[in-house]
Amino acid sequence: MSKTATTTIPMPPQRPRELEDWLNFHIYHPLAWRLARRLATTPLTPNMVSVGGALAIWAAALAYAQPGWPLPALAGMLLHMSWHVIDGADGDLARITGRVSPIGEMVDGICDYVGHIVLYLVLGWLLARQVPAGTPGWGPWALMLAAAASHIAQSNHVEVQRRAYQWWVYAKPWLRNSHADDNAPTRGGILGALAAFYLSVAGKVAGDTAKIDAAIARAGEDPAARARIATAAKAECVPLMPLLNLLGPNPRAPALGLAMLAGSPAWYFVWQVVVLNLLLAWSIHVHNQATTRIMERIGRNG
Repeated sequence: MSKTATTTIPMPPQRPRELEDWLNFHIYHPLAWRLARRLATTPLTPNMVSVGGALAIWAAALAYAQPGWPLPALAGMLLHMSWHVIDGADGDLARITGRVSPIGEMVDGICDYVGHIVLYLVLGWLLARQVPAGTPGWGPWALMLAAAASHIAQSNHVEVQRRAYQWWVYAKPWLRNSHADDNAPTRGGILGALAAFYLSVAGKVAGDTAKIDAAIARAGEDPAARARIATAAKAECVPLMPLLNLLGPNPRAPALGLAMLAGSPAWYFVWQVVVLNLLLAWSIHVHNQATTRIMERIGRNG
């Protein structure tokens, strides 16, 4: 009787359900896991997949720059949405292959920024071509820069709140915790400078998250104190997740695609600069209020 070789099939990551919006839960993350499992049998590394995500964003920019309607807009939107799948696949591949690291987290973030910088430059160029004669030429570029800066602030706020929540509730460390270690690979050189810059920007839109981090540090190895913090954080932060979903990356690709179908990236820029910045200000306010309530729940001494 012949023996059949068996291969252990890894299980998909069990992400906290409260962090998963509809697109992530039903589309992006399942597709990302399937892609990562296929890539695990190839020589590709998670960092290479992160670079592939940047290329997907560039491909979306190229599609948007093509003449015609509606195919370029639809193609750009689909390519931009595919970035979400690739962006999830690099992390899943890292977990499958045991290559999770703060450096990988940094590379992923850098690739996302580089990809979107090119996208915004292309959108600014497209908008500049739509400006009527006699209109100041700097106007479209100023609107593009304002939208890009808004994107950075909004994305950092969402990322910090999500990462902090996972640290408070599930003890899942992230760059801020790893970078604080004197032996961390992101403490020196170029990576250290990039990590410091990323964390400094994040700190400006993080609200009062450092207060709960300090309470966790005071709790030390006390499991009862740590559990009180986790319970309080979950109770206060879960109701705010839909707000973070609106500010997060998932609505952006469809919103940009709809703006291009409507004929101009200006609609997308104004949506970010006006609507999303108002939501950002509100989100910082309500998250700070939640932090105050968490501290009241656990007591000032954590």
